[in-house]
Amino acid sequence: METKLCPKCHAKWLDGTHYWSTGALGNEHDLAGLVCNSLGDDTCINPQKGSEEGQTWEKRLAELGILEKNMREE
Repeated sequence: METKLCPKCHAKWLDGTHYWSTGALGNEHDLAGLVCNSLGDDTCINPQKGSEEGQTWEKRLAELGILEKNMREE
């Protein structure tokens, strides 16, 4: 089994599959948008660093805004 650990954020790859530092199954694009693109540096090992396809904090904030609006309308 091949194990890689990002020295920057401690995300893990086990046999090429990304897992969050919590152990939950991850998504490299989400990791890039939420962590690597803003906090990563040259030590980041995420192959998707720079990707804008996954989640970002801006997208999550917009989703929360929509949920809040829907709750207020009920």
